[in-house]
Amino acid sequence: MAASGFENIARLPELRKRLFWTFLLLAVYRVGIHIPVPGVDAQALSDFFATVSNTLFGLFDMFSGGGLSNLSILALGIMPYISASIILQLLTVVSPELSRLSKEEGAAGRKKITQYTRYGTVLITVVQGLAIAIGLENMTSPTGAPIVVTAGWGFRLVTIVTMTAGTIFVMWIGEQITEKGIGNGISLIIFAGIVAGIPRALINTGRLVGTGEMSLFILLFIMAVMVCVLVFIVFMERGQRRIPIHYAKRMMGRKMFGGQTTHLPLRINTAGVIPPIFASSILMFPATLANFSDIEILQRISGWFNPTSVLYNVLFVGIIIFFCYFYTAIIFDPQNIAENIRKQGGFIPGIRPGAKTKEYIDKVLARITLWGSLYISAICVLPMLLIAQFNVPYYYGGTSLLIVVGVAMDFMGKIESYLISRQYEGLMSKAGRVKGRTGK
Repeated sequence: MAASGFENIARLPELRKRLFWTFLLLAVYRVGIHIPVPGVDAQALSDFFATVSNTLFGLFDMFSGGGLSNLSILALGIMPYISASIILQLLTVVSPELSRLSKEEGAAGRKKITQYTRYGTVLITVVQGLAIAIGLENMTSPTGAPIVVTAGWGFRLVTIVTMTAGTIFVMWIGEQITEKGIGNGISLIIFAGIVAGIPRALINTGRLVGTGEMSLFILLFIMAVMVCVLVFIVFMERGQRRIPIHYAKRMMGRKMFGGQTTHLPLRINTAGVIPPIFASSILMFPATLANFSDIEILQRISGWFNPTSVLYNVLFVGIIIFFCYFYTAIIFDPQNIAENIRKQGGFIPGIRPGAKTKEYIDKVLARITLWGSLYISAICVLPMLLIAQFNVPYYYGGTSLLIVVGVAMDFMGKIESYLISRQYEGLMSKAGRVKGRTGK
């Protein structure tokens, strides 16, 4: 942000307060990541995760901001809340009652759905916490040391209670950031977790280069890929399909209105970073339960869901494409847009107002959503290729880079919109004061 932007922020106490509140809550979240669950041997757990960094555990640990490798009270992070949100959104489509709450009841209905989501989050957290506790009791470090000091129902209940409380706390932090801070709280929590892992990834890379496990050529190649992917993400996130809209001239009283031309911007990636987050959450939930169990058939399922396997990546791409269309349909209603254009006397050149306009917007949106979903899928599959071909020891690129860039752009956009709205308010208030003085 330019120096003038920082000066504008300094002049707005409310914006400073929102930014301070956002960063304070994110800092509290990061502190909580380092508070471990009682009854676990930290060294044995660290040795175990050192051997599984390139598996599903590594991906889950990335989304939890390192909480799983520490087995902290916030180890499950925000993922149970995301899983519950997915379930509620899918049920909204098939359930008339939930659909009515979402569309007809307004703010009260959305509040009710949010309450159901919280209940679902608690239920999912209890199931995952129990599965993790039982799984840890059956695991040992590479040296043979048990990870759990004292196994039994005492440890299981403590793990369930602490992880459930931790997830509820993280959920509360996300809601407080969204309400009193700047940006989407859930996305910023995931963003903070990914960014916090960057120093560790850089240290690991330097160690590998120093020991000769990774050549300097491979390091330079990965850096070049990072820069190219970063530029490509920014380019695609700013990409739009602009549909021209003409407004006919209308006489209202003695004044002529309309006669102007504008456009309807349709983003290539309308769904943002939600599809890869949802897709990762869906694939991680059953695979995590399988990884923390010693049942043979579940272990076989866990092998199928290895992030470098073909099945995992095919399912990952398919779920991303599905959620790109699904989430776009939720947040963008062509029928409503077409109706508003018609009411305002506007039309798309060559397209009749009303139903034809709705069909045209729907058709264009479906086409660009396809390209947007393919772009997101390609970016998210990239780290799997790096791990498989170059033995990269951490989850770089794809999903993490897409989330970081997308959330950062959205965060800066929210600040810019806030500044613009306050500047307009200042102009309006000045105009009111000048008019009042003139009236005197």
